[in-house]
Amino acid sequence: MSILKKILRTLYRIWFYILLALPIVIMSPVLIISILRQEWYPFFFKLARLWATVILFGMGFRPVIKREEHYIKGQSYMFVTNHTSMTDVMLMLYVTKNPFVFVGKAELAKIPLFGFFYKRTCILVDRNNPKSRMEVFARAQKRLNQGLSVCIFPEGGVPEDESILLDSFKDGAFRLAIEHQIPIAPMAFHDNKKRFSYTFLSGGPGKMRVKVLQSISTAQLGLEDKRTLNVQVRTAILQELENPSV
Repeated sequence: MSILKKILRTLYRIWFYILLALPIVIMSPVLIISILRQEWYPFFFKLARLWATVILFGMGFRPVIKREEHYIKGQSYMFVTNHTSMTDVMLMLYVTKNPFVFVGKAELAKIPLFGFFYKRTCILVDRNNPKSRMEVFARAQKRLNQGLSVCIFPEGGVPEDESILLDSFKDGAFRLAIEHQIPIAPMAFHDNKKRFSYTFLSGGPGKMRVKVLQSISTAQLGLEDKRTLNVQVRTAILQELENPSV
């Protein structure tokens, strides 16, 4: 890679973090008010979607979305997708208007400014702590009881090996969906790794294709079905990633 390319890609990464922080600084008074009470979360979610939109288009990303269904307003879902990039969070916010809460890594709460709002609005999990993983279920159940949706990246993190198209799925998302009898809403993100992977000197502007797959009902399912549901959802996402329809 030429020195010029390295410089440009470094500046591109720096620009991402500027875009991540600047809208938060500008909107911080309103954001702080919006997190004072849990019932105000839908308003915070609208601001989060605005933040995500600024980042995506500010980075030169162009979301292209093909839907097999449109989500029902007021319906709670369990949103799941493949996880390959920091931009997965922004793209998920952009794709759906149904207010949802992320289940995410506790270490992200350490990011200056972003972490302040992250730890107050998301369900944090330390994946190396069994107690923390169990506490996620109680927090998620509370949010679902409030009529919100939940988003979990079921791979449990971004695979270190970037050649892996889709890692194995953990069962947590499927257990919660069955317990609350809410549909699984799977999506496939095709280009996030190409556009902005965790490899520092990589990525660039362009399309971000999203396939919103048909949701899968959990009605009549029991916890003994969580593994079957896991495989069904992973297979649907994997087939779309291997044979893009968008």
